[in-house]
Amino acid sequence: EKIPVDGVLIEGQSSIDESMLTGESVPVEKNSGDEVIGASLNKTGFFKFRVTRMGKDTVLAQIIQLVEQAQGSKAPVQRLADKIAGVFVPTVIVLALLAMAFWWGVGSSIVTLPATPFLFALMIFISVMIIACPCALGLATPTAIMVGTGKGAEMGILIKSGEALEQTEKLDTIIFDKTGTLTFGKPEVTDVLLSPASVLDVDRLLVIAGSMEKQSEHPLAQAVVLETKKRGLKFETVSEFEALPGFGVKGKVRNNDVLLGNIKLMRDQRIDISPISDDLEKLADQGKTPMILSVDGVVAGLITTSDKLKPYAKECVLRLKRMGMKVMMVTGDNQKTALAVAQQLGIDDVIADVLPSGKRDEIRKQIDGGSKVAMVGDGINDAPALAESTVGMALGSGTDVAMEASDITLVTSDLRIVPEAIELSRKTLTKIRQNLFWAFFYNVIGIPIAAGVLYPFYGVLLKPIFAAVAMSLSSVSVVGNSLLLKRFSPSKF
Repeated sequence: EKIPVDGVLIEGQSSIDESMLTGESVPVEKNSGDEVIGASLNKTGFFKFRVTRMGKDTVLAQIIQLVEQAQGSKAPVQRLADKIAGVFVPTVIVLALLAMAFWWGVGSSIVTLPATPFLFALMIFISVMIIACPCALGLATPTAIMVGTGKGAEMGILIKSGEALEQTEKLDTIIFDKTGTLTFGKPEVTDVLLSPASVLDVDRLLVIAGSMEKQSEHPLAQAVVLETKKRGLKFETVSEFEALPGFGVKGKVRNNDVLLGNIKLMRDQRIDISPISDDLEKLADQGKTPMILSVDGVVAGLITTSDKLKPYAKECVLRLKRMGMKVMMVTGDNQKTALAVAQQLGIDDVIADVLPSGKRDEIRKQIDGGSKVAMVGDGINDAPALAESTVGMALGSGTDVAMEASDITLVTSDLRIVPEAIELSRKTLTKIRQNLFWAFFYNVIGIPIAAGVLYPFYGVLLKPIFAAVAMSLSSVSVVGNSLLLKRFSPSKF
């Protein structure tokens, strides 16, 4: 049964076929709080959902609008073809008139004509005009763009314009944001370690930490709260709670003074962290984010969180490298965490601790150096960089601001779609060049024959009816070549 509009599940669960949107044939499990997309199919289960978008605001309606916009736009190569066609038409008229004048004036003195000089010359004029019709030239680019963007939509690649399609083919540098793009953007607790000086056990440490973090909305805090719930532990009352931006939190649990935060907080409060310093360094080198817990001025232990890599992030990076791309990561995260993630993915160029304006500046620097740069991101903080890049690619799981600033929207969060988008653009531009070549080649060969160049030597004459057939076949061949893009399949890794 089709889901009529976009919404959020509030009761029940089901498996949803979202292949019309993402190209993924495997149904997606949906539970309370998950989004559902209008026109996707409910395969199993019963659920209730709250409507969030209707009519022209639905994801499907926006996809249709983007595809129509892209198919109606012109790539730079199309504008070149239009300019050539603008010169081509008057040139053909002049050539047709010259051929007519030649055969009318001196044709009978060169060879015996099958009709009066005027009728023969008129037939030549008509044949040249028919065979030189610039239909194939005019169809060469828009048909390929139409089929290419349509195929992209089937794959979950929404290309906003013909220019974006052409620029994507020229890319040589891909810059990724980290959080939410290469990783899920949802930190999870990975380690709970006790200090040698601690009198607590692991569960008690988590109860204190979870009770403190329950008061905060920070993503790291939510990870601790979730881990506490997973272990079936009960939260306790916190008093005198205070959030310390950039440091952590403090408060009281059972009248014990509790601090939970980063190294800066501990140093600021003059807490001795030497008992866990070796663990801190080792875990930081693994790209994990530590939160230190102290109770009554003594380090009790630490909790580390990590943002998991997306399943196909490494494959995406390797495929891009095999395609000859330079792959970079620019992130606002700290250097150690960024380097640890980059090492897992095989990314050599990493720039960390940057603000949104810093991401934009790095892209501008790469472009000024002659690179064609794509930025792949998902958040509001990526919007300036997406707008600055040669081609901005926004993940559909990201924010509306990021998608608005991008040139290409990748509907699924499967990162393999990034190299597939580049492959599709290359294939489409190859078809455009093939179409333009055959359109020009056809005219270069056809016009002289229609003008009667071969008649004095071989008696070959292209009558208007055959010129019309040849002209039609040239247009059909261009359209047929473009339609072959429907068979496009990304190369296997």
